[in-house]
Amino acid sequence: MFQLSAEGKQKVLNELKRYESKQSAVLPALYIAQKENKGHVNAEVIKELSKVMEISEAHINEVCTFYTMYNKQAIGTHHIQVCRTLSCMLNGAKELSEHICSELNVHLGEKTTDGKFTVTEVECLGSCGTAPMMQIGDKYYENLTNESAMSVIRSLK
Repeated sequence: MFQLSAEGKQKVLNELKRYESKQSAVLPALYIAQKENKGHVNAEVIKELSKVMEISEAHINEVCTFYTMYNKQAIGTHHIQVCRTLSCMLNGAKELSEHICSELNVHLGEKTTDGKFTVTEVECLGSCGTAPMMQIGDKYYENLTNESAMSVIRSLK
């Protein structure tokens, strides 16, 4: 059963103090819990946040399932997020995602057999002028080609 660490719980409680409404703290609280749960949010995480924040599990689940930045299942060590919004799609993001998945022998949302990589497509990452792009962890990789993307990924193996 998932439980926030003492530090994680304190961070969530601090977020609650920042807002007039508890519901406003759900987004940052989900980030905190996702990080503590090895990169994903599941029913146990939602239950724990509901208890700590004193708001319904249904509300937290609604927020969690609406946004693509919360992972609903376990992810690989390196989460490859390929932007799929307009400028990236017009500049080859679909082909880039397909190429990465083919090279890693996975479908979108799956972990590689070694558990190192998960590839997902996400909404705008705010780098429209440098499309197509991907984010791995907290780092952006822009103006990508199939070859340059795979070079980055190979360096992480």
